[in-house]
Amino acid sequence: MNDHWLVRPDTIRMIWISSIIVLGFTVLADFVVEHHPVFGIDGTFGFGAWFGFASCLLLVTGSKAIGAILKRRDTYYDD
Repeated sequence: MNDHWLVRPDTIRMIWISSIIVLGFTVLADFVVEHHPVFGIDGTFGFGAWFGFASCLLLVTGSKAIGAILKRRDTYYDD
C-alpha cells in the first residue's frame, strides 16, 4: 500500500529538521536586523520567536479550557 507522502516517517522527519533550521536562521537573523522598538520589550533578542511561542501556547491552552467548558456528553445524540 502506498502511503501519502505527508504521512511517511522520513518525510515527517525531514519537515521537522527543515522547520528547526528555518526557525534557527530566523532567530539568528535577529543579530543583523536593526530594531526600532515601540515598547521596551519588543527590542529584546528573539522577541518574535518567544512572543509567537507564548501566544501559541496561550491560544492552545485557552481553547482547551473553552472546549472543556462547552463540550457535550458522548451520548448527546442518543437521547
